[in-house]
Amino acid sequence: AARMAAPTRQERTACWGARDEFWQCLDRRGEGAAECEELRRAFEARCPQQWVKHFDKRRDFLKYKKKVETEGYIPPETAAKS
Repeated sequence: AARMAAPTRQERTACWGARDEFWQCLDRRGEGAAECEELRRAFEARCPQQWVKHFDKRRDFLKYKKKVETEGYIPPETAAKS
């Protein structure tokens, strides 16, 4: 795999901007909304691949954290029964 050069400040800013727009769309429309697909592609195009993976994980983590804060922690075994 070709080693990617570190993104310039401009590239980082473009990446973060694309990520924020994409995430805002998901927050408004819901995960996996078709309207956000274009923003998802822009996000992937503007960010290094490993950043995309990292941000996806980060978003999942933040959503999980928020859920725990609002609903409380639900152990997996109780969740399975309900």
